[in-house]
Amino acid sequence: MLIAEIFRLAFSSLTSNKLRSSLTILGIAVGVFSVIGVTTFINAMRGQIESGLNVLGANSFQISKFPAISFSDWNRFRNRRDITYSIANRFKELMGDSAKVNMQLGRGGQTVIFRDRRTNPNVRLIGTDENYITAFNFDVVTGRNIGPDDVEYGRPVCLLGSDVTQKIFPDEEAIGKLIRINGQNYTIVGLLGPKGTSFGGNPDNLVVTPISRFLAVYGRSGRSLSMNVQALSQAELAATQEKATGMMRLVRGLHPEDLNDFEVFSNESLIEAFNKIADVVSAGALIISAIALLASGVGVMNIMLVSVTERTKEIGIRKSIGAKKKSILMQFLSEAVALSLIGGVAGVAFGVGGGNLAAYFMNIGVTFPWLWAGIGLAVCGGIGVTFGLYPAYKAASLDPIEALRYE
Repeated sequence: MLIAEIFRLAFSSLTSNKLRSSLTILGIAVGVFSVIGVTTFINAMRGQIESGLNVLGANSFQISKFPAISFSDWNRFRNRRDITYSIANRFKELMGDSAKVNMQLGRGGQTVIFRDRRTNPNVRLIGTDENYITAFNFDVVTGRNIGPDDVEYGRPVCLLGSDVTQKIFPDEEAIGKLIRINGQNYTIVGLLGPKGTSFGGNPDNLVVTPISRFLAVYGRSGRSLSMNVQALSQAELAATQEKATGMMRLVRGLHPEDLNDFEVFSNESLIEAFNKIADVVSAGALIISAIALLASGVGVMNIMLVSVTERTKEIGIRKSIGAKKKSILMQFLSEAVALSLIGGVAGVAFGVGGGNLAAYFMNIGVTFPWLWAGIGLAVCGGIGVTFGLYPAYKAASLDPIEALRYE
């Protein structure tokens, strides 16, 4: 009963000074919020990236003019020569049967029209070749894929993503019908199966057409192709990547002493690059949180010292009627720990909520950082003990006679 009474008195004291207690709790909550919010969002992003890269075929890597992730001077990459259609075609020929090479260009903001029906102006038109569905794990559920002949002769044929199909052909056969995109007619030869959202985007909201047709309509000037190279097996991935780099240097006309003027990156390298960025951001959030929590700890100590001064006479009365030094110490220490833990719980709640809210708006799955939440609460408890110990000891050490005289 003594322990229960000590905690009852501690919480009674906190509620009697609501504004002061609330401000102290808010300071601790902000410190915890900063690290929990960031780690929640990063954990959600990490899981989304690792699963989202499954949109690419297995054992594959990409070649492009620009790196996937970079914080360097982009002018250096912008001034590189474009990967043109002729270069990509020559590269594909040199790779032969050792790998499946896919080339693609994209153009967003397109509207697909069929008679009096039309999509929103947010469809992505992809110019590519027969290896696109393999490179990006699509299935042709009806009709056929784009063939090498379609690419060679630039035929105005296309494949529809599942979202476009549902919008334009909700209850009728689509194969063989003509659609219009940006004033151009395309004959539908195949329908793609659904994939769902990825990285906040929608891979089902697209139209796929031969890259030769795409370039004939929109021109070749100022366009750099991206290529996906898929090795025949995981065991051959490293050798295929080395061969692809050599073939790309050959078709680009680079000398042995020249640096690569293109980028080669794989799923694993993208994940590794993101993890490095995430670690830096997490470290920054941790430093900010540590500073905020240190300042909050000083605030806890200050509030508790003020509380001891205000309740000096109360302490004297309690000690004069038999309260032990340990009981006084426990009461004030309990108040400090309670302030810190309530702030910690609030910070975790707002951090998880804020991080997941940001993830929700980016179409990323929600998550809960159990480890960081536990660490945050443990740190808050430690702050309460560390910064509350001196005020509690000061209260427990007051002379009852001097305390009763205090006005």
